[in-house]
Amino acid sequence: MSELYHECGVAAIYHLPNTPDSPLCTRQGPGEVSRLMPRLLLDIQNRGQLAAGMTSYDPQRRQILKTRRDVGSVTEVFRLNHRAKCESLMKQLVGRAAIGHVRYATCGQDDRSYAQPFERRHIHKRKWFSVCFNGQLSNYSVLRKRLTENGEHHLQLDTDTEIILHEVGRLLSESNDEPDWIELIGQATKDFDGAYSMALLTAKGELLVVRDPLGIKPMCYANDGRLFAAASESVALLNLGFEPEQIHSLPPGHAILVDGSGMRIRPFAASSGSAHCFFEWIYFANVASTLDDRSVYLSRTRLGEELADLERADERFDWTPEDTIVVPVPDTSKAAADAMAYSLGLPSREGLMRNRYAGRTFIENGVARKAKASRKYTPLREVLEGKRVLLVEDSIVRSTTMNALLDRIREVGGAREIHVRVACPPIIAPCFYGIDMSTVDQLIAPKYFAQGRLTAEDQQRMADDLGADSLRYLPVESIARAIDLPAGRLCQACVTGEYPTRCGQQLYKIALDNQEHPSDASRTYEQLAAALASG
Repeated sequence: MSELYHECGVAAIYHLPNTPDSPLCTRQGPGEVSRLMPRLLLDIQNRGQLAAGMTSYDPQRRQILKTRRDVGSVTEVFRLNHRAKCESLMKQLVGRAAIGHVRYATCGQDDRSYAQPFERRHIHKRKWFSVCFNGQLSNYSVLRKRLTENGEHHLQLDTDTEIILHEVGRLLSESNDEPDWIELIGQATKDFDGAYSMALLTAKGELLVVRDPLGIKPMCYANDGRLFAAASESVALLNLGFEPEQIHSLPPGHAILVDGSGMRIRPFAASSGSAHCFFEWIYFANVASTLDDRSVYLSRTRLGEELADLERADERFDWTPEDTIVVPVPDTSKAAADAMAYSLGLPSREGLMRNRYAGRTFIENGVARKAKASRKYTPLREVLEGKRVLLVEDSIVRSTTMNALLDRIREVGGAREIHVRVACPPIIAPCFYGIDMSTVDQLIAPKYFAQGRLTAEDQQRMADDLGADSLRYLPVESIARAIDLPAGRLCQACVTGEYPTRCGQQLYKIALDNQEHPSDASRTYEQLAAALASG
């Protein structure tokens, strides 16, 4: 799973006017509550390490909205390791409100211009705003074509966020009245197909937090009556100092507006239910987060229990604690591995040490990429030598890391046997909602499991090709049981091929047809408009 790009993360903070100072403020008080933004972003840094940024609001400042964004981690962008430089930046960014973003990328990876938030300056304060976005619009190419086909409009970047910026700006320009922001965002997003959560801050001191109608992307918020904050994950709000009972998930299709009058929550779009991304609980979210009233940690432990149940039902294996150990692939597999080991009465050992400074394995291709994957983990021979290893991974997407890892565990670790156990079903279909796997040829599982059907023979064939003694995935039904949500309330498209939106399903059909064009994700998206017109 370490082969995947993470998602983006969004955060917002606002000290309500005419209220006593919140005890969660820094010593500088409500007027500089923006100082809390880097702390919020650090707690969602797991969702994106490529770029970071924030926009603050201060009506007394000549530049009412001020934005800093750059390529790098939160620590690098805000110089958190250099007291004087950090303090200088925070003084420039003081404000009663702020929005922030951490980014991963499927495009413009090392280009600062893709870092968020995106700010739209205007002489009219009601038309001056900044926005940050997490997700992906499946019909991005359709929306882009609609905006540019008359030749009068030009988009500088290849990103969904610029589409949102211009859609909102267009609606503001068409009216001379003060906008009802929740109504306006409903109009701006009415043709959006896909997944998104976002935060928007205006030069009039209005903060808008939005979650898509299916709730595919997470968004949490908290309010102590004085300080409002929102973030992609609850752990950021908990670590800021809010009590657990003050933290809630924003319902799908709802928006929060915070301004001088207080905080209001209203629906901005009709919601037919939910399709929460199950990967949030499996991998993406911080294990300490609670999303939509479901604990990430407990979900992962239940996945481990599901794995244990399958082991007990299989008479081929006789695991004994004398020669068998359970080893998680760091870090997100640990909860599942520990639960599996406990349920089976086996020792759980950290037989792999992760090198957190090795870099991300998707940067290089071919031999260099595999070499980097092999450096990512150090097997501990003292733990692994002579053992039968149950290696627990949260998913296998492209197999590059797993191939190299199995070789290292045998050669360096000296393991006698390696049995891979995957706390997730096979990933058989691309994601068109913000995870970087948009072509079928990128995935390893479709080569072995037609329509996701799991057979012992196919799993063993994959194990042989990877270099494992055996391999076992969880069935799709395990996901809903582990998260404790009905399957109909989850997006499981990447393991079922059934997408919750029309354009997602259409893109999958195109991706299947495009399998002869390896890794050409752009071709998939470019064909959507024609496919929709003919359909």
